[in-house]
Amino acid sequence: MNFRIGFGYDVHKLVPDRKLILGGVDIPFDKGLLGHSDADVLIHSIIDAVLGSIAFGDIGTLFPDDNKEFKDIDSRILLRKTTEILKNKGFEIGNIDATICAQKPKLRNYILQMRKNLAEDLNTDLENVSVKATTEEKMGISGSEDGMTAYSIVMVEKING
Repeated sequence: MNFRIGFGYDVHKLVPDRKLILGGVDIPFDKGLLGHSDADVLIHSIIDAVLGSIAFGDIGTLFPDDNKEFKDIDSRILLRKTTEILKNKGFEIGNIDATICAQKPKLRNYILQMRKNLAEDLNTDLENVSVKATTEEKMGISGSEDGMTAYSIVMVEKING
């Protein structure tokens, strides 16, 4: 099989006194996402999508939250490790499409830097990485500002050679 598809989803609670980091970008906001690592919900959903595409489990299996090594770790490090696994399995990124659900803050001004970070960590071209942001119209987890979610789909291609 030359192509595979993976789907990822993640959710984290918004809390005071935490940095808000999405796609490796530190975003000014009065709350941040709660988690064992930096709780980058976007990167976590992408990691799950990549791992799913090669049937390699999920982020919790590979980087468990009871392992002190991953406490407060930068999720970009985890994404780079996931990219190494993908390459070792003989695949590379075809493209990624991701959506962040957040009522606040507005993310429009941070999307390009998120895409650049992700492309770098995934060892792919910027044109292969799409990141979008939406609200849930004040409904659901993100709409009530209790948390944020992210959904990702990835297509990977078998490396020839």
